[in-house]
Amino acid sequence: MLSVLGRSLISRRLTDSVCRSVGTMAEALAKIPDVEIDPEGTFKYILLRVKVKDGDAQKDVVRGTKSAEYHNHIFEKVSPALEALGMECKCLGGGKIEHNNKDKKIRVFGESTAFGKADHSVSVEKLKAVFGDYEVTWSDDKK
Repeated sequence: MLSVLGRSLISRRLTDSVCRSVGTMAEALAKIPDVEIDPEGTFKYILLRVKVKDGDAQKDVVRGTKSAEYHNHIFEKVSPALEALGMECKCLGGGKIEHNNKDKKIRVFGESTAFGKADHSVSVEKLKAVFGDYEVTWSDDKK
């Protein structure tokens, strides 16, 4: 009888520990910014799905910068940083962002040769949430 109770107690402690860990990972996921883009200019961007390793929690994020010559350069920079936080990430596609902070306009367009076209409508919703006072649009135009 005691060993059964002992196992039950150990099992419960492990379960509680795993739940706390998963909760912490979900909190870590929530702290990852939905959008990180350059403050001005036209540049490449990617849409990423970030997922808690060995968990179900996930979200999509937008990353874009003028410093990336190719879309995969963004992924190669972002992916290891997210993995260090206990996340897995997958590139869902890419394109370009034209960010005009003077006129408060963002235009999402184009595609990535390496990753294909991101779902610009998803990217635009993420951008609108962060840049609420901007006019944010998208198109399938290449330029």
